Amino acid sequence: MAAETKAADTAEDELSPATGWRARIGEYGRILTAIFTLVVFAAVGLAIYRLTEEVSYDDVVTAMATTGIDQIALAVFFTVLSFLSLCLYDWNAMAFIGRKRPFAEVALTGFSAYAVGNAAGFGMLSGGAIRYRAYARAGLAPDEIGRIIAFVTLSFSLGLAAVTALSLIPMSSEIAPLLGIDAMWLRAIAIAVLAGFGVLLVIGERRSLTFAGVTLRLADSLTLSRQFLVTVADLAFSASVVYALLPEQAAISWPAFFAIYSIAIGVGVLSHVPAGIGVFETVIIASLGPTTNVDAVLASLVVYRLIYYVLPLIIAITLVTVTELRHVSKTPALAGVGRTASRISPALLAALSVILGTMLIFSSVTPTPESNLEFLQSLVPLSIVEGAHFFSSLLGLLLVIAARGLAQRLDGAWWAAGIGAAAALVLSLLKAFAIFEAAALAVLLIGLVASKRLFIRPASLFRQALTSSWLTAIAVICIGACFLMFFVYRDVDYSHSLWWDFEFSEEAPRSLRAMLGLTIFASAVAIFSLLRPAAPAVTPSTPEDVAKAADILMKHDVADSNLVRTGDKAIMFSPDGLAFLMYGKQGRSWIAFLDPVGPKKSRDELVWQFVESARLAGCRAVFYQASPQLLPAIADAGLQAFKLGELAVVDLSRFDLKGGKWANLRQSASKAERDGLSFEIIPVERVPDVLDDLRNVSDSWLSQHRTKEKGFSLGAFTDDYMLAQPVIVLRYEGRIVAFANILVTDTHNEASIDLMRFSPDAPKGAMDYLFVSLLTHLRNESYAHFNLGMAPLSGLSRRDVAPVWDRIANTFYEHGERFYNFKGLRAFKSKFHPEWQPRYLAVSGGLSPVIALLDATLLIGGGLKGVVKK
Repeated sequence: MAAETKAADTAEDELSPATGWRARIGEYGRILTAIFTLVVFAAVGLAIYRLTEEVSYDDVVTAMATTGIDQIALAVFFTVLSFLSLCLYDWNAMAFIGRKRPFAEVALTGFSAYAVGNAAGFGMLSGGAIRYRAYARAGLAPDEIGRIIAFVTLSFSLGLAAVTALSLIPMSSEIAPLLGIDAMWLRAIAIAVLAGFGVLLVIGERRSLTFAGVTLRLADSLTLSRQFLVTVADLAFSASVVYALLPEQAAISWPAFFAIYSIAIGVGVLSHVPAGIGVFETVIIASLGPTTNVDAVLASLVVYRLIYYVLPLIIAITLVTVTELRHVSKTPALAGVGRTASRISPALLAALSVILGTMLIFSSVTPTPESNLEFLQSLVPLSIVEGAHFFSSLLGLLLVIAARGLAQRLDGAWWAAGIGAAAALVLSLLKAFAIFEAAALAVLLIGLVASKRLFIRPASLFRQALTSSWLTAIAVICIGACFLMFFVYRDVDYSHSLWWDFEFSEEAPRSLRAMLGLTIFASAVAIFSLLRPAAPAVTPSTPEDVAKAADILMKHDVADSNLVRTGDKAIMFSPDGLAFLMYGKQGRSWIAFLDPVGPKKSRDELVWQFVESARLAGCRAVFYQASPQLLPAIADAGLQAFKLGELAVVDLSRFDLKGGKWANLRQSASKAERDGLSFEIIPVERVPDVLDDLRNVSDSWLSQHRTKEKGFSLGAFTDDYMLAQPVIVLRYEGRIVAFANILVTDTHNEASIDLMRFSPDAPKGAMDYLFVSLLTHLRNESYAHFNLGMAPLSGLSRRDVAPVWDRIANTFYEHGERFYNFKGLRAFKSKFHPEWQPRYLAVSGGLSPVIALLDATLLIGGGLKGVVKK
C-alpha cells in the first residue's frame, strides 16, 4: 500500500557518519580483500620458494612417480569417506530447519558444493552459490537456505577449532618444535579454545545469546555434539588422505599430523586465497620439512590436491553428465536427482573450467617429460611444438575467463569454453603428448555437450567485465605460475638470449615465452575490466515507454505495477517486448521495483538482462520487494535474497463486515457515516472534474506533515498520474476531505491504492472508513484480492541459526519503535485479516544488503520512512 499512514508521520531518518563509513567500507571491502589475498599469496610463494631451496623439480616428479598404488588407493578410499561425511552437513542442516528432501538430492547438492568449494573457493563458484541455486529451485525460502549455509559454515568452523585444540593438548610437545612455538603456549591456546566451545555448549541449552542488543539463537547441545562428530570424521578422513601419501620416512605420528593438518586447513581458510593453495602447503612443509625430505612431502601434497580436489570435481561432472544424458533421471525415484543436476551443472562445469585452465597454464611453464619430447620430435616439427606450448597457456586463460560466463549460463561462454577446450585438447597432444590433460579436457567437452540446453542466455563473453574476485583469482593463478616457473628452472642462468632459443631440448625459453604471453593477455583483461566506463545516468522513461508498459501491465495481475505511470523510473523491456521492469539508479545501485511484469519466460529473461546491464555499467543489481515467484530466476542470475518484510493481501471473497472479528471496523464505518462522511468512486473519465479539489487536499496534507513528494516506490501528485486511474473520495458536508487513487488492471485479480491523503479537518476514523468502503466496492465489482502493502521487517526468521540479516532486522523491529512504528503499521493492516506474503531484497555480487537498502532509501527520497511506506 502506498498510502501515507500514521506510521509515516515519524521524522525522516538522517544518514549518520557511521552509516557513511559503513557504506564506503562496503564499497571498497572487496578491493581491500583482493589486495590482502594477493599480498598473502605472494608472501606464501616466497616462503615456499625458500623452503624448497634444496629441492629440484626433477626430485618432486620422481617422488610422485614412486608413489605406490596402495598409497593412492588408500587415499582415494579416505577421500570417499570424507565426502560422505561432508554430505551429512547438508542432511543434518535440512533436519535442523525442519525440511525434508530426498537424500539423493541433498547428497548430490552437498557433494557438488564441497567439490566446487574445495577446488575453486571463490566468488560465484563457491559452495554457497551451489546450495542457493539448488535449494531455491527445490522450493526452499532464502532464509531457509541462509540457515543451511550458516549451519554448515558455523558447525565446520567450531568443529575445526575444537578438533585442533583437542589434538594440540596431548601432542603439543611433539608439534611445538615443528612450529617453533613453546609447548606451554600451544596448550594454553588449546585450553582457551575448548573453554569457549564449552561455553557455547552451555549457552546452547538456553538456545540464545544476547550481545550488544543482538540475539543469537544457537543450536541445542545435541545438535552441536552431532555436528562436532561429523566434523571430526571429515577432518580425520581428509587428514588420512595426506597421511597415506606421505613418504615412509616421515617421522610423525597420525595424531600429531592430524593437529598440523587442522591448523593448515584453518590458516588456508583465513588467508582468503582460492582453495588455500600455497598457504596449506607452506604450513605442512614448514612443519614436516625438518623431519623428512621436502621433495617427497611436496610430491605428496601435489598428489593430494589431485585426489582430494580434482577427482571429486570430475566425479561430480560425470554424475551430472550421466544425468543430463537421461541415463538416471528417467527413473521416477531419481527424478529429483535429475532436477538437481540441471540446477548445479553450470557451476560444476565452470569450476572444472577453472581447474583445467589453471592446469594448462601451469603445464605451459613446466618441462615436458623427455620420453614424450623424443616421441614428438620424431612426428612434428619444432614450430608446431613451440606454437602449441605458447597458445596452450592462452587457452588456459580463456577457460578461466569463460568459467564466469558458464556459471551464468551464457551461450557465448559455452561456445568459448567448448572451442577453447577442443583446441587445448589437440594442443596438449602436440606440445607434450599429455594424455591426462587431454582426458580431463575431454570430460569437460562431454559435460558441455550434455548440458548445452542449459546455456540459453544470449550474451557476449567479451562484453563481461570481470569482478574483483575473478581478477584476484586470475592474478593468483598467474603469480603461482610465475613462482612455479622459477622453482622449476631455478638453476637456469637467465639472459636475454633465452628469449630467442628455439630447440626441442630448450624448455626454459618455451616457458618464458608462454609466461610472457600469459602476463600480457591477463593484464589486458584486467585493464579492460578495471577501466570500464563509469556508470551512466539512468534516463527516465519516455511517454511512449510508459504507454507501452501500461498496455502490458493491464493484462496482468500486479496492481502496484501501475506506479510505472509516474514516469520517474527507467523502463527496461524484455527482448520479445512482452515484459517490462521499472528501475532507478542511486549511487552504484540499479534498483528494480517489484517483479518484472509479463509472461513467466519473458520475466525470467528480463531478470538476467537487468542484472547483466547493471554489471556492464559497473553497478550492482538490486530487486526491491521481489516476490517468492521470482526467487528461482534470482538464484539463477546469481543474486541472493534477503527478506524485507511481508505483504498484506486481503481475500475479497471472504471480506464481510458481519461477525465478531470485524466488529471494530464495522463500528468505525458506522460512526463515520453518522458523522456525515460519505464515499464516492470517481471513474477515470470524471477525475478531471475533481482534480483541483484533490490537489487542495494533497497540498494541505503535505503542509500539515511538513513533507514533500517522494518517488520510486511512491507516486507523486501530478496531473498525468492522477488522471490515469480511478479515485475514491470521502466527502464531508459536500466537500472532498480525503482521497486515494485506485490501482487496478483489466484482470480484476488485484487492486491497491497509492496516494491516500486527508484534509486536516477530516473526521477521526476517516482512514478506516475509506478502506472499508473501497474493499466493499471492489468485492462487489468481483475483484479477487486487495493489496494492503508491505509491513517492513515483519515475519523474519526467529529460528535457530537465523541469518545475520534476520537477526539484525528483528532487533530493529523489536526495539526501533521510537524511530518508526513497525509494529503499529503491521497492527493496522492486521485489522483486515490479510494473508501475509514474504517480500525480498535481492542483491547481486554478494554485496551487503545494507548498502543496497541504503541506496533504495535514498532513491525513494524519504529515509527509512520512504522504504517502509509501501
